[in-house]
This record gives sequence, C-alpha cells and structure tokens, in this order.
Amino acid sequence: MKAIGYKHAHAISENKLVDIELPAPVASGHDLLVEVKAISVNPVDTKIRNNVSAADNGYKVLGWDAVAVVKAVGEKVSLFQPGDRVWYAGDISRSGSNAELQLVDERIVGFAPDSLTDAEAAALPLTAITAWEMLFDRLQIQPGKQHSGQSVLIIGAAGGVGSILVQLVRKLTAATVIGTASRPETQTWLTQLGAHHVIDHSQSLSQQLKQLGIGQVSHVISLNNSSEHYAEIIESLQPQGKFGLIDDPESLDATKLKRKSLSLHWELMFTRSLYQTDDMIAQHRLLNEIARLIDDGILVTTVGSHFGRINAENLYRAHQLLESQKARGKIVLEGF
Repeated sequence: MKAIGYKHAHAISENKLVDIELPAPVASGHDLLVEVKAISVNPVDTKIRNNVSAADNGYKVLGWDAVAVVKAVGEKVSLFQPGDRVWYAGDISRSGSNAELQLVDERIVGFAPDSLTDAEAAALPLTAITAWEMLFDRLQIQPGKQHSGQSVLIIGAAGGVGSILVQLVRKLTAATVIGTASRPETQTWLTQLGAHHVIDHSQSLSQQLKQLGIGQVSHVISLNNSSEHYAEIIESLQPQGKFGLIDDPESLDATKLKRKSLSLHWELMFTRSLYQTDDMIAQHRLLNEIARLIDDGILVTTVGSHFGRINAENLYRAHQLLESQKARGKIVLEGF
C-alpha cells in the first residue's frame, strides 16, 4: 500500500517526509481495516514529526483524521461491516492515516455524515472530539439553551479546534462565546461561525473584555501559546472559574490559580484510546452525534484549505502552514 512516512524526527526545514510502500495490515479483534479516502492535518502531526523517530529502522506514519471505507473487520467487531463509510481520529500510539490502508479500533470510529464530501468530513474528527470532550467532559458545561450566565473565552479560536468549539458553544449551549483572532480574515471567519464577540489575542484580553462590557468570564479555553497568555487568563476569569487548555506549555505556576479558586483542566483526545478506558466507546457515540448535527444543518465543516492529493509533497506544505500558525480552519488532502 502507498503511505507517507519518515525515519528520523526532524524539523520541517529538513523535509524528510517521503512516499513509501508498506505491507497491507490485517484486521483482528476490535479492529477495522479501512481504505483511507481523505485526511486532514493537525498540530499533533508536526509535534510528533519534530520529536518522535520511527522504531526498528522502519517508517513512522503520521495522520490522525480520516474518512474511509471499511474493507474488513476483526472477529470481535460488532458496530460496522465492510462497505460502511466512516470517520475517526484514531490512536496516537498506532500507525496513522497517511496511508491507503489503516487499522483502527471500532470503539473510536463513527459513521461519517452523509451530507459532507470525504474532504469536508475529514476536517472534523480530531477537532470535534477535542472540542466536545473539553466542553462537556472536562469543563462540564451543560448543553441546553436555558439561561446559564456562562461565558467562554476561546484563545486561538480560528484554528481547527477553535472553529468547532465556537460552533458547539453557540449552537448547543446558552453561553456567550468570545473568540480571539489577530487578523481581519480570521476575525471574520469566527463571526461567520457564530462567535458573539471577537477580540485580538495580540492585545490585552482583560482590557478588551472590559471594553465589551463583559468584564470577567466563567470559562477560558486556550488552544495555543497558553504560557504567553497565562497572566491575562487569570485576570480575565471570574472567581471559581475554569481554565482548560490543549497545548504544551513548558510550565505553569498553578499556585497563581489559588486566590480565585480557579480550576485547571487539560484535554487530550487520545487519552481514552491510549489507556483503553472503560468509556472508550464514548468517542464512537460522540462522532455519531456530531455527524447527526452536521446532517441536520446545525454544525458546518471547518475546512480552510484543500491541498490536493495525499502525498509527501502536499503533506510537507500542510506542515509548513500549520507551523506558521496562520492556518484558518483545517487543511485537508484527498486520494492517493
């Protein structure tokens, strides 16, 4: 099968992604063998490429977002059958979706939305799982349109996770959503996605919130540069507020949260699959619910750029754009 991989961890400037041929895997247990149709690229791809080399002189295959068709199933599979069109983010400890064929556990796979093309749907699994788990599992924001008085500030909201977070808060909760973006085109994007307010994260967050008449917010979700914004995050949160993040700051002084009794919540959507948690199937159900919301017209795809076919050259371009932190929405690729 065709795949894109690399042998040694490297900076993108070294450009060691290569087109390769690998043996086709075989499904067993709870695994589906799927034929990948479209993928998207996430910051996790660039982080792993920078830091993780292939094992045993083989190739490391990245990719944790895909739309695919089930080709074969393991003997324990009960949720899917060959021919089903599916979507998933996968498991960070296994070989990824930058390949024609892939094994993925059925419990973290959902049925792809009928109303989206393969490329449109591929933009969503990882970010939708991350956003959903952050809002409803980690921060325990209650869905529903009854007045809550809650307000959610999303820092770096124009990227992949932010683009679906804005929609989930606006469409499924009664909370006020404030997104941050620093460029006119990304600010317009957030408004189109449903943000009540858009502010500039290159300026003081707390001062801009005061100028809006909001003052302090009940929740902050930081998607990048959390350490840079940390003091402003604390200033912007109400007493007993909640702070969630997904990035990897080298350190955060948690004692600074004490005076306001603020709580800290980290989200990694791979936790359930990495630890084979008892509620691992929650991601199957979550993806099916997201597909229903899309097919009902409540949520929309977050595709920002289509980079063409799935090959080393186009993935290199996608990694470059992601590392520039100038991507709007998601970068997708389609076909081999």
